[in-house]
Amino acid sequence: MSDNTYHAGLTLRRLRQDRHIRELSREVRVSPDQLIQPHFVVEGLGERAPVPGLPDVLRETPDSLLRQVEKDMEAGADKLLLFGVPGEKREADFVYDFTATQIAALHKRFGNDLWIAVDVCLCSYTAHGHCGVLSREQDHVVNDASVDELARAALVYAQAGAQCVAPSDMMDGRVAAIREALDDGGCERTLLMSYSAKFNSRFYGPFREAADSAPRSALKDRASYQIDPARPKDALMSSLRDADEGADILMVKPGMPYLDILKSLSGEIALPWAVYEVSGEYAAIEALAAQGLIPARAAHLECWTSFVRAGASMIITYGARHAHQWLNP
Repeated sequence: MSDNTYHAGLTLRRLRQDRHIRELSREVRVSPDQLIQPHFVVEGLGERAPVPGLPDVLRETPDSLLRQVEKDMEAGADKLLLFGVPGEKREADFVYDFTATQIAALHKRFGNDLWIAVDVCLCSYTAHGHCGVLSREQDHVVNDASVDELARAALVYAQAGAQCVAPSDMMDGRVAAIREALDDGGCERTLLMSYSAKFNSRFYGPFREAADSAPRSALKDRASYQIDPARPKDALMSSLRDADEGADILMVKPGMPYLDILKSLSGEIALPWAVYEVSGEYAAIEALAAQGLIPARAAHLECWTSFVRAGASMIITYGARHAHQWLNP
């Protein structure tokens, strides 16, 4: 059958034939402005240390954090998500001064040129590595006591200069409590980005090394408070609740294994949606690339495109600092 047999309306390859028309006809575009770079700053660390599986991502000291953020901003990455890792682990009565000090230092150094979001969770603060306060028997996370601590932490971070607080704990009612604490504490302009659809995933491994946050108790995993991967309706109910409680931005985490969730929720709830390309996802691409089995840059861009295609308006990714170079080679 000759090419002339095809009707004009069915001849699709003309729009695929060269780079120029492919660029012109794209329906989904990824911009460096959509990307947020995670950072880990660790109290008492003598010198910055690499995170296994994540090239160019390090556990930072307070001094090296400022240098790295400055370098990132020069490369065009001016939005970050900060994870503070205190030197002292506790069971209760947590002290948030270390993370607050780093927020204040970043704000003083870079002002409004830098957008600072801060993770709000207790997993890096607790001796047991869980995202909240454990019961005396250490067999479950106590919801209300955890929420009280999370609200207190969020207000401390906001008052230190964070433009956005991001609760990742998955406790019931924490968005309402944080929003109330912010409003009552004079931080009514602070954004609240909720990890509203955070799944009990196996893709968090490198992150837990970086944040020193692996569970270490009789309660061996986070299945009792993070969403079961087989319960998409739970993700919808959690996200609807967080939207009603005052979240400004909602999030799906992880990204690639939950594109269907992101697509569904972003169509259901008319708030901005973030997606977290988590450490295991990012590290998997890097591991394949190290074996010469995949082109890293192209694979990362393909993943980012899929996130935007599924409804994300912002992406948290360990490659945000490379975005300008990768998107404009």
